[in-house]
Amino acid sequence: MSGIASLVIGIASSPAHRRQLAQLFGGTEAFLIVSSVDQARRFLDVVRRPAAAASVRAAPAERAAPAERTAPAEPVADGGPPASELSIDSDRRVLCWQGREIDLTPLEHDFLRCLVGTPGHMWSYQRLHREVWGTEHLGRRSDMHSVVRRIRRKLVRLGASATIHAVRGVGLRLTVY
Repeated sequence: MSGIASLVIGIASSPAHRRQLAQLFGGTEAFLIVSSVDQARRFLDVVRRPAAAASVRAAPAERAAPAERTAPAEPVADGGPPASELSIDSDRRVLCWQGREIDLTPLEHDFLRCLVGTPGHMWSYQRLHREVWGTEHLGRRSDMHSVVRRIRRKLVRLGASATIHAVRGVGLRLTVY
């Protein structure tokens, strides 16, 4: 080795794929697993900046803060989505709409990552269960409907013009209008 530390960055959007990458990189000296290419770019951008600029941007979010914050989301270096769009900040696990944010549970976050990433796309119940819970669930869907109910309430509290539509017997889709 030349004495230069190496870093492996893995990108995986689902919890199951992140677990697989963690197993693959287990013997690696240093590795980072992120959910998207944009997240990797933001990380690399922070690493490349001078220490003073990075310390201002990387200030930790208040963990004891209330679930809803009305302060505008921090701008992202790569431009990020406009403030009027529905987006998820996976680093802080918050749902963002027009500068307002609301905290998400890990399950709500993983569920919304699927729907927000492909608005209007119909996700079958089986595929959502596989992506979010990591299992093939064939019984009643009360666990999924419970998460959807909580997310719908959070969308209303944010004032977001988006909703989750259920198509009986088929699946769910996010509609932003």
